[in-house]
Amino acid sequence: MPRPILAESNIHPAIKEVVASHHADIVREVQAAIAANAVVVVGMSQNPMPKRARQSLDQAGIAYQYLEYGSYFNNWRRRNALKNWTGWPTFPMVFVKGTLVGGADDVKRLIDSGEMKKMLA
Repeated sequence: MPRPILAESNIHPAIKEVVASHHADIVREVQAAIAANAVVVVGMSQNPMPKRARQSLDQAGIAYQYLEYGSYFNNWRRRNALKNWTGWPTFPMVFVKGTLVGGADDVKRLIDSGEMKKMLA
């Protein structure tokens, strides 16, 4: 099911550049990490769920790149650019071979079911 995204034709020309470039640096950084690594975990400090995802990957012996952007007290606007880009509402955001697979619980399920090994094969 496709997620609803405001059509570009419904964005006034005077603000299109603002919309397109809003914290684009953080999105480019994550895209570069995804292109260079089989598994990427994007998280934030003080949130226990990114740590849980990393622990699951560590226990399974799966290498990953970890990117951390701020905490509950800062960088939330920059993190919102990632949420807008992916459509995923929470952290961590875990990517496997370029595919967003979800968060910590989703990663654990993929590991436990053997699906993660299939994705990485």
